[in-house]
Amino acid sequence: MDPVLKLSAPASRGFWEIRVLYEDEHLLALDKPAGLLSSPDRYDPSRPNLMRLLQEGIAQGRQWAVARGLTYLANVHRLDFETSGVLLLTKDKESLTHLMRQFESGQTEKRYVVLVEGAVTEGEFRVAARLAPDPARPERMCVVRKRGRESVTDFRVLERFLGYTLLECRPRTGRTHQIRVHLAHRGWPVVADKLYGGSPLWLSRIKSGYRLARGGQERPLLDRLALHAEALGVTHPVTGRWVEIRSPWPKDLQAAVKQLRRHAAVPGASGPAGATGAAGSGG
Repeated sequence: MDPVLKLSAPASRGFWEIRVLYEDEHLLALDKPAGLLSSPDRYDPSRPNLMRLLQEGIAQGRQWAVARGLTYLANVHRLDFETSGVLLLTKDKESLTHLMRQFESGQTEKRYVVLVEGAVTEGEFRVAARLAPDPARPERMCVVRKRGRESVTDFRVLERFLGYTLLECRPRTGRTHQIRVHLAHRGWPVVADKLYGGSPLWLSRIKSGYRLARGGQERPLLDRLALHAEALGVTHPVTGRWVEIRSPWPKDLQAAVKQLRRHAAVPGASGPAGATGAAGSGG
């Protein structure tokens, strides 16, 4: 079967190409691109979203759906609009119920990679906090003391750069914007996270002697949320075996890290063991 699903989108885009990361009789894992909602936006249901595109493709009898005999698809979890990476779906309701219980009880293993502004001095650390909607801006979450829901994320430094840090994140709970809020709360906003104070990554800010061509206009190296869901581990709902699904780093994140290594390396410093291999997993 085709390892890439071509999903019809509004005329301005033509179609989305969505890579299949894992598939069997019960599960389908896709490589969600940044800039596409996982499911309908409660504030604006008309915005394009992956689940709608998939369901429309099934209803219209698209080749990728017919070849798989698909009549049902449901997403087990969500990724933010600008977050890329592993998104798991099920082909039957029984598998959906089984996996949702795993997510709710914390029996899954989620791993993200994130680029943040600032120098993270700790090699490994945990952030535990209560989160609740921001009363002033309901689209945001914030850390609170007495109300809200418990949230926990474990972090590990992969590489350090001048003014930036590359981190591995393992959320132990699944709250809205959890990783983004935890990092902003510690003073390290995610690169290009406009909602929580992160700025785009510009070559002019990291390259010594940078010069823009006359009449030219600089474009940021990274202008979308620098957060990627690179791995998801679950217990298979039918076989009971452990399944780990991985997503390669998207090209924009690979390019941004390459430029940081070239122009913003920390003199005499090296990341923790495994940092080079982790970065290389992006392809």
